[in-house]
Amino acid sequence: MAEFTMELNEDQRGVRDWIHGFAAEVMRPAAAEWDEREEFPWPVVQEAARIGLYSLDFYAQQFFDPTGLGIPMAMEELFWGDAGLGLAITGTGLAAIGVLTNGTEEQIGTWLPQMYGDAHDVKIAAFCSSEPDAGSDVSAMRTRAVYDEAKDEWVLNGTKTWATNGGIANVHIVVAVVDPELGARGHASFIVPPDTPGLSQGQKFKKHGIRASHTAEVVLDGVRLPGHCLLGGKDKLDERLARARERVRTGGARTHNAAMATFEASRPTVGAQAVGIARAAYEVALDYAQTRHQFGRPVIDNQGVAFQLADMRTRIDAARLLVWRASWMATAGKPFTAAEGSMSKLFAGETAKAVTAQAMQILGGNGYTREYPVERMHRDAAIYTIFEGTSEIQRLVIARTISDVPIR
Repeated sequence: MAEFTMELNEDQRGVRDWIHGFAAEVMRPAAAEWDEREEFPWPVVQEAARIGLYSLDFYAQQFFDPTGLGIPMAMEELFWGDAGLGLAITGTGLAAIGVLTNGTEEQIGTWLPQMYGDAHDVKIAAFCSSEPDAGSDVSAMRTRAVYDEAKDEWVLNGTKTWATNGGIANVHIVVAVVDPELGARGHASFIVPPDTPGLSQGQKFKKHGIRASHTAEVVLDGVRLPGHCLLGGKDKLDERLARARERVRTGGARTHNAAMATFEASRPTVGAQAVGIARAAYEVALDYAQTRHQFGRPVIDNQGVAFQLADMRTRIDAARLLVWRASWMATAGKPFTAAEGSMSKLFAGETAKAVTAQAMQILGGNGYTREYPVERMHRDAAIYTIFEGTSEIQRLVIARTISDVPIR
């Protein structure tokens, strides 16, 4: 187990600088165009694949970094480049984490490579959990998976929403209800292979921000899946459901929920993305304040502006520390006894939203135009207090964890 450190080693610094170069040279020049087009940026993702940045090997190397800092470091640099393009490049990761944390060794070996493809044939994946009436309230999920024992197949019906890469992905990971009487305890995750009949894209959402990232509904109409597409396998599911039924009967503690485990594992990663957006906006505002003159002097000479920049930098550094701590704890196998994963996502998301708003204010009228990137950064940052658990849900998770009280 690596000791916690705030100092990147030589290899990590090399990787960081390599990603930063890609973000500066490829992503930033393309960001405004793809934001306006609101289309999945295949050329940018293909370029990332060509240099090895979008690949299973790269993310595996960062995921298994013994310090835990590989993934948050990479996320911060990519989202410093642009959030919409960054999410297009990293959106497969949530589905990959779902397989990695809940799948069998055979499923991991079979499906993770198919989620990324290679430089000559790029693939993407989608994680489908939210529903029109079941976002934060996962117990309200209605998508149903029924087991056909005679054929050893699962039949899925329902509609998923807010799915990154939904409908255009090669592989979809779908969370469905297998035992309605157990509520959130009766869920399971399924792998939907490419070109499976019955899966289609529903509405594609036109969004306020992260517009280069594809977000859509996924409709499942009589989707039939072989038994081996149940993540973790049926024996493991049956054991878990039996324990859940017993705990319901006796009033015991909650059991493992695959979707929630995926979100909890990804929260520091999402926090790192928010840090990258905030840092990018802060750097634009700092440069503007140093070079823009008003009343015969640089804007930064105004104490009101200088103090804003000081607060922005302080919040960014604090958010990064929370993200790095949670990432290190997860890698080291240390439990989140105070919901440190949720803390990192909560603080970093709200920091991104606040810092980008302050950056717009410092740029004045220029900040409100699309001639400067902070307007786009502010729109992109808004989602970080909403998706993968709203700020309110993060506070609820933290409060329940530190108090051991089922706060509602």
